[in-house]
Amino acid sequence: MTVANADPGYDVMVAVMATADAFLRESSRLFRPHGLTGAQYNVLNVLSAHPEGMSQRELGDALVVDRSNVTGLLDRLGQAGWVRRDDHPEDRRIYRVRLTPAGRTLWAKVHPLYLAVVAQVTGGISAARLRACQATLRELETAAATWSLPKAKTGL
Repeated sequence: MTVANADPGYDVMVAVMATADAFLRESSRLFRPHGLTGAQYNVLNVLSAHPEGMSQRELGDALVVDRSNVTGLLDRLGQAGWVRRDDHPEDRRIYRVRLTPAGRTLWAKVHPLYLAVVAQVTGGISAARLRACQATLRELETAAATWSLPKAKTGL
């Protein structure tokens, strides 16, 4: 239960965090039967649009996760046979990460299911409201990346 606050910004932040938590929790119902986590699906989904592969840094930037998390994700996806790391043709310090045929097949199986769930979740909201919501969330994301600690009050 959410407690209403006099500050609508606070209420929005609580709602965003609760929504994100619900999406993460519920996504496991979709992905677990296919041997995936939500984070692993996100890797497959991003790589599906890049058949030439991506560097691990590019992938981390696209996923908006810490690069150390990407390494672990790729290790597990590689062990499952869904991605592979190839040497970069021009820079031996960089790997190109690509979907394997098995990874592409898995993504092709799960992606339509994910789109169907997205349609269920967003189906009752107009396209205009969804675009406005997306714009607001982008503003919040930008602001979240640039905040600073409030100055400490003196004389307490």
